[in-house]
Amino acid sequence: MKTPDNRIRNVTLRQLQIFSVAARHLNFARASEELHLTQPAVWMQVKQLEDLVGLPLFEKIGRKLYLTAAGDEMRHTAATVLAEIRRAEERIALLAGGRGGTIALAVVSTGKYFVPRLLALFREQQPEVQVNLTVANRDQLVQMLARNEVDLCVMGRPPAELETVAQPIAPHPHVVIASPAHPLARERGVTAQQLARETLLLREPGSGSRAVMEGYFAAHRIEPRHTVMLGSSETIKQAVMANMGIAFISLHTLDLELRTGELVLLDVPGTPLMREWHVVRLASKQLAPSAQALWDFVATRAASWLDATFGRHTAALAPP
Repeated sequence: MKTPDNRIRNVTLRQLQIFSVAARHLNFARASEELHLTQPAVWMQVKQLEDLVGLPLFEKIGRKLYLTAAGDEMRHTAATVLAEIRRAEERIALLAGGRGGTIALAVVSTGKYFVPRLLALFREQQPEVQVNLTVANRDQLVQMLARNEVDLCVMGRPPAELETVAQPIAPHPHVVIASPAHPLARERGVTAQQLARETLLLREPGSGSRAVMEGYFAAHRIEPRHTVMLGSSETIKQAVMANMGIAFISLHTLDLELRTGELVLLDVPGTPLMREWHVVRLASKQLAPSAQALWDFVATRAASWLDATFGRHTAALAPP
């Protein structure tokens, strides 16, 4: 592909926005879902950007998509340009002092089970505010924060590697789940030794629920015998329903399955294991009025709403 002269200056913001999402996912199907576009529409915008750049931005090796050197350079460029646009929007919103505007909110994947419902309550109070919600894993959230691509994040552990402001918003209980057909489902006072003998279904290293499980067994000085790693909380729930094993998981992913009886909580002394939800922003970030309003809403409303929605499920468990 021949490098065109000065054509890169004709790149549009829309092309940079679409490319940035595609570069984050390295998957055109996922990018199209997030952007609410068809895959051909995403690919067409990326192809037009490649024509302007004069070099391929992606390469496919086997079944996986990777960024080329030019693609990596454009990813940094896109992040810089889009961050500057966002900063301009924020400064203008601050000058305007109004209640409207657009908020970029990112949540870890576990948060997708409750954050949208909190946003619905927020929109009742602030109907003129638009919230763009991104769901990603923790590493992606940290990168988005670092590149100033989002205003706020809802996550578990705030990133130690960034200078951030983090406010605890609610307890985050983790429980042990099983199929109703599992033998331990009928037992009281299930011990760590009993759990360690089961097949344990867990998320990837670095995930919150896996850290909880590892901390639990480390505290009891026990090594689980058999673990199976799965790619999402939803996959883990389905596998537990199929009686493939048991799992440590966030209570906040379980409302529907517990109400319908498809999953049960094991009676394990010391559970729920408690962590904290946080709302997080860069320390250097000056929030627009609308983003500050969302921060305040989440900080004051999340705990009571989560307890009202999920608290009843742990009433029968032994106290922590």
